[in-house]
Amino acid sequence: MSEIFIHAKDLCFSYTDEEGREENPALQNFSVDICRGEYVAVLGHNGSGKSTFAKLMNYILEPTSGELTVNGLDLLRKDLSDEEILDLRKNVGMVFQNPDNQLVATIVEQDVAFGPENLGVPREELRRRVDSALETVGMSAYAKHEPHRLSGGQKQRVAIAGILAMMPQCVVFDESTAMLDPGGRREVLDTIRKLNQEQGMTVLNITHYMNEAAEADRIIVINDGKLLLDGTPDEIFAKRDVLTEVGLEVPQCAELIHALRAAGIQIDGNTISSPEACAELLQKALNKRAK
Repeated sequence: MSEIFIHAKDLCFSYTDEEGREENPALQNFSVDICRGEYVAVLGHNGSGKSTFAKLMNYILEPTSGELTVNGLDLLRKDLSDEEILDLRKNVGMVFQNPDNQLVATIVEQDVAFGPENLGVPREELRRRVDSALETVGMSAYAKHEPHRLSGGQKQRVAIAGILAMMPQCVVFDESTAMLDPGGRREVLDTIRKLNQEQGMTVLNITHYMNEAAEADRIIVINDGKLLLDGTPDEIFAKRDVLTEVGLEVPQCAELIHALRAAGIQIDGNTISSPEACAELLQKALNKRAK
């Protein structure tokens, strides 16, 4: 059985007003387990609580009640030390929407070195980490470049490299492709898959893009602060009506399969989220109609 990296049970969080009174509950009795090495996509409409969940895992926000354990650390403990919180943030890196908000230096390699350097990593080890992180995201050739001259996708990959240089066990991508064009989005998604498959890194990709979510091994859907759905992409996107009710869509390939079935074309099997599988099924359906 795989080791649980993130454990949440009856997790609650409410934002407070200026006087400290709780209002606007963002998570309500939210329960989920995520294993080490999983690639999980997190879906939900705006205000559903998905970004709040991400910030709780990194202790940017403190849980209100319930249970939340990340890499063995109980985040509901009242006596968490600064060292424990620092260690948590080293092990759970976060990449946000706008890479410009995470780039702090005027040269790419200096930016990647910023995090581990502030952790006191020795010079030789720092050099190794920076080179390795840039190679992982395919940006070694840009080590001496100025970040502001890079494309959006390249900037985001530099931001990811800065997180990788701190050697986390988990990376949370919070709408990290939202500001990118399709090419830049593809660059980041390829990097995410590489981190998960080649380095065994636990990945959470919070996204509005259904085609991105289809590439994950597992999808969880949050609605109004509660866990609505949890399963493989095929299982989740088979529930189109449920997703539509909460303001979400299904990927184009899944929509195609639903439309073909609605038109009376019999399609066997449950695979509906893979573009390759959908293309194959479409060809079969067209062949049947041609007979």
